[in-house]
Amino acid sequence: MTEIQRPGALYQQVAAAIREAILSGEFAPDSLLPSEAQLMTRYQVSRPTVRNAVSALRAEGLIDVRHGKGSFVRSNGRPVVSLAGHVGRTSGGRFTLHGVAIWEQTEEPSTYRTHATEPTAHLLEVQVEEALFGCDRLLTDPATGTRAMHRTLIPLATADAVPDLAEAPNAEPAAVYAMLTKAGHKLWWSETVRARMPLPDERTALGLPDATPVLHLSRVTCGTDDQALILEEIRIGADRAELAYRITADKEPAQRRQP
Repeated sequence: MTEIQRPGALYQQVAAAIREAILSGEFAPDSLLPSEAQLMTRYQVSRPTVRNAVSALRAEGLIDVRHGKGSFVRSNGRPVVSLAGHVGRTSGGRFTLHGVAIWEQTEEPSTYRTHATEPTAHLLEVQVEEALFGCDRLLTDPATGTRAMHRTLIPLATADAVPDLAEAPNAEPAAVYAMLTKAGHKLWWSETVRARMPLPDERTALGLPDATPVLHLSRVTCGTDDQALILEEIRIGADRAELAYRITADKEPAQRRQP
């Protein structure tokens, strides 16, 4: 039995005690947290107090509630999926996306007309509200069940200059790269990554636990004269994935033009 003697709201005191037990390793990562009744006995508090304490720790990201199974201590291990920032080509000239080739489409891609927002216009070097083709895919890693949201945004100017692309804006990225190369572009890529809290639809689609941010990767494909041709956005739970990059010193990297 652990007696609570700290100042402050009682549920905060219980949350602090459970937090200490988690951080000290008494409650190990991935282990089932003691039941509400056990926590009530341990800390000599009521059921509502225990529930409020567990809710506070869920909001902190220390506890993951699995429906029908109970509350578990969040894992602090290595992410199960590694996304490699490396685009390669086979001996036959086909593009390969390392680290994402094994992912499967959970559903048919959704293709639509949209427009550039301020962030996407900056990356694509176009005007805000400029017309774009959009294509959304929900991907699943069959080995781990990890989900990722993939979006391709194509300016109409790019599609108009590449007839194959205009006819198939829902083509997979490697196929799009091949179309752009066939049109005479020598491609290179620029990526930026940020972490943020998910929007409600992202949390649902990705199956994210409470208090879990997403990694938001933006990849711009550039071509002749460093022209921004397409934008890809990949969103994935930060608790499941890491990003890995191959860095070489072969030549000075190309510089993006400032809009």
